[in-house]
This record gives sequence, structure tokens and C-alpha cells, in this order.
Amino acid sequence: MIHSPVFQAFAGDVLSRRTAEIGMHLHAWTSPPLEPLTRDDTQALPYLIEYLPRVMREKVHALTVTIEDTLGIKVLSHRAGRWAFDERYAEILLDEGYAVDCSVTPLVDWRTTLGDPAGRGGTDYTAFPREAYWIDLRDISRPGTSGLLEVPVTIDSFRSAFTQRIVGAADALPRRLRADAHRVANRLSPVEVWLRPNGRNRKQLGRLVERVLQERRRYAQFVLHSSELMPGGSPTFPDPAAIERLYADVEYLFESIATRFRGTTLSEFHRGMLT
Repeated sequence: MIHSPVFQAFAGDVLSRRTAEIGMHLHAWTSPPLEPLTRDDTQALPYLIEYLPRVMREKVHALTVTIEDTLGIKVLSHRAGRWAFDERYAEILLDEGYAVDCSVTPLVDWRTTLGDPAGRGGTDYTAFPREAYWIDLRDISRPGTSGLLEVPVTIDSFRSAFTQRIVGAADALPRRLRADAHRVANRLSPVEVWLRPNGRNRKQLGRLVERVLQERRRYAQFVLHSSELMPGGSPTFPDPAAIERLYADVEYLFESIATRFRGTTLSEFHRGMLT
């Protein structure tokens, strides 16, 4: 995308008006240097964390430099392609000068979503925090003292109080046992209510925002892929009618929060966490 003149013009415009931030988002199978990992990477879509550390570092560095040189900015924020993140990745981001990441999707286990067919799937986030925290480079599921801020996607569960108590008690367990306890709770009661419209969840979006406000959380992070704004760009919104419903839901959500939230970029949020 960074090589597209259309995107370059768009990015330059929003940056000059200070209405957006350009972060780094890397899909390993299309980001140079290209070193095949599977029989057909364009079909398998391998995760960056499935490559050797050397290749991971080279890909992150190459894309970072390309964005910065093309737009004349320092890139400070990042989201991992296909939500795959680990301790090595976090350390590479710090070495490249990144300040904030937003790859964590609390409650979600991506391990059954394969990249490399011979691999172990994506990252298991079932036991990760739901609020912003400074990452522990030895265990990215725990707060630490590194300079990399994690801002998890706003995802929550509307489970029963009993199930919530089970999950709360499990958070004191070691990481693997925490994850097992969360998976059991997931089977007992549905999870993964994202602040992300899908054409069928307007009521859940409003309910999630109300919970964020009631619990006095520091932020709510809205998620939407740019491809979802185009008819047929995603399975979720296959035609113009679906796109119209999406825009109606987005407008409804934004109108309902306009007087209760203040828009901010990830870098601005990071600076606020330092004060």
C-alpha cells in the first residue's frame, strides 16, 4: 500500500491536517525480503512470528524504513498482520523505535487459525489484559517495564456473574493454566464482543460502549478494515446494501459517543500515558 500514489496522497493529506496517524501493519507473505516459508505463501498466509527471527527483523525494518522515507515521518504505532504477536516481535518493534502496539485481541484464541499449515496457528490472547499496559518483554501477556505500550482492541464478554468470577480467579494462575481456564469459560458462555460493526451487532456495540464508560476505562478502540468499506471487499459486507447498513451502524455509534469520548491517535494516547 505504501507504494500506491493514491495512498501516498491520502496519507500526506491527513498527516498535514493532523487528522490521523499512519502506523505500520505487516503481512509477512508480501513484505520484503521475500523468503518462502511454505509451499505457497500466498495461499497459506503465514504469520510473521512463524519466520526465523532474522527474517522477522529484516521484514519489520524494511517496511518501517519504506514508510518513513516515503512519508517523511517517524512511525510510532503498529498492528501485527493477522493479529499475530509475541515477545520477539515486541523486542524488534522497540529496537525500531516504535512506541505503541495494538495487536492484542483479548479473549480471542487464534491458534486454530493457521498460517503455515505445519505451524501452531496464531497467538492465544484469552488470558491477556483488556486495558492498556506497558509490555513485559519476557511475557507479553503481563504488564512490565518496557517502553512499548500495548493498547488492546476493545473486546469484552457479557457473561454471567458466576462465569466472570471463574475467569477472575483464573487470572492469578500461571499463563498456560489461565488460558485453559479461559477456554473452559468460553464454552460455558459466549465471548468476543468486539467494538467492530458486522451489520448485525448494533445493539452489542452500544452495550459495549456503555460498559467501557461505566468501568471508567481509559479508552475504547474501534476496529474496521479499509476493505470492509468496499462492496465485496470482505465476506462480511458482500454488496452495496451491506455497505449502507455498515455506514448506518457507524453513524449511529459515532453519534452516540460524540459527546462522551475524545478522538485520539495511538501516539497521542501513548503520550498521555506518560503523564
